[in-house]
Amino acid sequence: MRRELFEPEHDMFRDSFRRFLDKEIVPRAEEFERDGIMDRAVFARAGASGFLAMEAPEAYGGGGVKDFRYNTVISEEIAETCIGGSGLGLTLHNDICLPYFLHLANEEQQQRWLPGICSGDLITAVAMTEPGIGSDLASMSTTAVRDGDVYIVNGSKTFITNGINADLVITAVKTDPTQRHKGMSLMVVERGMEGFERGRNLEKIGLHSQDTAELFFSDLRVPVENLLGAEGEGFRYLVTNLPQERLSIAVAGVSAARAAYRWTLEYVKERQAFGQAVANFQNTRFKLAEMATEIAVTEAFVDKAILAHNAGQLTAEEAAMAKYWCTELQGRVTDMGVQLHGGYGFMTEYPIARAYADARVTRIYGGTTEIMKEIVGKSILN
Repeated sequence: MRRELFEPEHDMFRDSFRRFLDKEIVPRAEEFERDGIMDRAVFARAGASGFLAMEAPEAYGGGGVKDFRYNTVISEEIAETCIGGSGLGLTLHNDICLPYFLHLANEEQQQRWLPGICSGDLITAVAMTEPGIGSDLASMSTTAVRDGDVYIVNGSKTFITNGINADLVITAVKTDPTQRHKGMSLMVVERGMEGFERGRNLEKIGLHSQDTAELFFSDLRVPVENLLGAEGEGFRYLVTNLPQERLSIAVAGVSAARAAYRWTLEYVKERQAFGQAVANFQNTRFKLAEMATEIAVTEAFVDKAILAHNAGQLTAEEAAMAKYWCTELQGRVTDMGVQLHGGYGFMTEYPIARAYADARVTRIYGGTTEIMKEIVGKSILN
């Protein structure tokens, strides 16, 4: 592990989190894969163990520490244990949803929601994507019309991670349909609200243990008190939080690549072909050299980005670079890992096969590779 990034306190946190995974998730990973969803009680046990909302104030049950290295440790250990979607819900809760409640929620909202977010009793999700719009968020058609002290919400969302388990859904809506970006707002839709329905738990190529759902809003009455931040500022808020989201995906990507490399290295040392270990063939050595080099170079860039983020200096362009490169690397390394495993690499009993299936979507969610290149390209020319 890369000691230059971490301090002793991160090593202690890593040991504790690995024990948590080994006890609470790894033995049940296949169960979660079959069920298509992780037992929500795991969130409560993660909260009780101090692995949720580390950045939230201690007064609400959080760790009170703003240090993305703790989030990084969680992503790395999840990758090492090959639990795929079983861990994705935790990183979404910590890395992607929590900042909205920390930076946009007022004091009353924080008192209402943060204790449950920290304890794991309130599971979070963020709902942006709609059927047919992909990355073009300004084209969303979910509307929220003010009616006294409530908003009347109508529309739908799709591909929502934690969509079945979520108690609090940060939902992007159009409060002014005549506007594009300036007409967007964010509000929290809560479990049990009349007019809020969940569709099916979507069947996916990979990440089988992660619930991913469609959400439907039919004359849903959301209290004005559930508006996050100011009306009409939703798109700006989303853009502000995207660098951390993309850094989180990048960290998970390079961590998954490192794990796939390790499994492959172990396999080719043991597997015999033509009277010798597969690792002894020149092609194998060259492929291992390529993987090891790309991972080491990428980790150096990501470590720098993590420290920049801790210092409040990570730019949107750097985050896009990291997300684009790390997820593409994840795809390349897991694919080569399958190849070097031969026929066994296609069998789901081997972690490389599951990692290969889980890797494909990472080049899509959080902004596609093409969108990341567009962000970087525009920054170069401006």
